[in-house]
Amino acid sequence: MTTAAAGSPAPNPRTLTPTAETVLAFVNTRADGSGRRELFADGDSFAAWLSERQEYGGETVVTDADAAVARELRDALVTVLLAHSGDEDGQGEQLLHAERHLRRAGPLYPLATVVTADGAELASPQTGVPRVFGTVLAAVTTLAQSSDWGRIKACRNPPCHFGFLDRTRNGGGLYCSTGCGSQVSMRKHRRRQRNGGAAPSEA
Repeated sequence: MTTAAAGSPAPNPRTLTPTAETVLAFVNTRADGSGRRELFADGDSFAAWLSERQEYGGETVVTDADAAVARELRDALVTVLLAHSGDEDGQGEQLLHAERHLRRAGPLYPLATVVTADGAELASPQTGVPRVFGTVLAAVTTLAQSSDWGRIKACRNPPCHFGFLDRTRNGGGLYCSTGCGSQVSMRKHRRRQRNGGAAPSEA
């Protein structure tokens, strides 16, 4: 979550920075119906996930209520990332609801500025679970101030919605993988076939 010092070369937009990794690791904890399980299902699973990620300050006591808060924050971020990929689920009322939730979260997990000779970073001054959410919001804030933010997207293939860094040259990537893109194309093809082959009374 460190900003570049003056005169430093700009990061390659196709490189996954530590801040982007923090955000993507958090949003990619959802079950998706294709084998990925819910990592924030309850306090135990949330704690197990945290134990593998050192940036959150080590072992933390976590409750089922904390896991529910984590799911709400994560799902709001996924909606914002869907907006980056132009998905309908990231537009309209759903996006407004997600943005309202994130605005409410901000004051609950305030951030501190840490300045060094190498640059400056945002960090959570809190401990325990609040530190976890503050660390995520610090990473989001740092990304939002950079050119990388619009390239952090959620896959448009439902129910995948996997977060990814769009590494395409023009920033027009919509899917986390060629497999997801192929699934969407196949569904559209089958829909066209059904509509084209329907009898007039069925149109």
